[in-house]
Amino acid sequence: MSKLLVTEGADAERKLSSFWVLLVLATIIATAGIIADSTATVIGAMIVAPLMIPILGTALSVVLADRRLIVRNLLMIVAGMACVIGIAYLIGMTTHAHLVAETNSQIAGRVSPRLIDLVGALATGVVGAFAMVRTDVSDTLPGVAIAISLVPPLAVVGLTLESGAPAQAMGALLLFGTNVAAIIATGTIIFLAYGVRSAAIRNRVKIGRLTSGSLVAVIAAVVIIAIPLGIGSAMVVQQEVVISKATPAARAWAEAQGWQMSNIELRDNVLRIIAVGPPPTIQEVGLRQRLDDAGLKDVDAKVTLILGGSKDLPGQPR
Repeated sequence: MSKLLVTEGADAERKLSSFWVLLVLATIIATAGIIADSTATVIGAMIVAPLMIPILGTALSVVLADRRLIVRNLLMIVAGMACVIGIAYLIGMTTHAHLVAETNSQIAGRVSPRLIDLVGALATGVVGAFAMVRTDVSDTLPGVAIAISLVPPLAVVGLTLESGAPAQAMGALLLFGTNVAAIIATGTIIFLAYGVRSAAIRNRVKIGRLTSGSLVAVIAAVVIIAIPLGIGSAMVVQQEVVISKATPAARAWAEAQGWQMSNIELRDNVLRIIAVGPPPTIQEVGLRQRLDDAGLKDVDAKVTLILGGSKDLPGQPR
């Protein structure tokens, strides 16, 4: 297990070259998948991405109380982050599309992390560390790679920064930080529970003195991450409450006009309603009153009508 996570020794050069090659390829795949809005392509990048190695390596270094290895692994994580963000930013410069949450579902799913994301990351970290200490379940590692999102959020950071959306970039960076903190915390606990320190002593591996301060720091990182996630979760709940109140009113209004409501969302504190129907113009009559009656007097609304119908354009006969 330690040989997989420690990138030094006789084969250090081979391990590092493999790490960087896979990271670059995973970044290109993930960025292409996000731009194309392809879930399958992004999943492929998750499997290839090697960032789990230095992250679990950090947890192992904490357990062994090896400060040099802790610093080494953290530097690899930071360098890997910079590499992924930089490549994604450069690829984003080659596209003409405005790559933000409003236009891309892959981005939208990674810029508003919630507490549930932390819960999922903690569980995934347990499985990843468990697979490392139990060779009989190591086949689950590809599933762990898919479950935990490491390279895609960083690619989203690069793309949204290039598109001029720093707030969304921070959201994606928070998701990545959530996953990293969760993996290190759960990895540390699992490695301790499975007696990794005792095994290292039996194998004459040099270890340091593990202090309570190190463990407190690991747990504190998770708690600190949980604060903005909790705030984000509360905001999402508030948005869902507004949408749930507005949906019946907006649907009834649209049907009264002979239209069909296709989408409703709350963005930038403005309720955005999209309806499909015939021309010529949008008749607002009744919608504002319906929303007010639903308890949404302080929520602005914007209606977009997508003209319905179709017209055949036959070709010229030869």
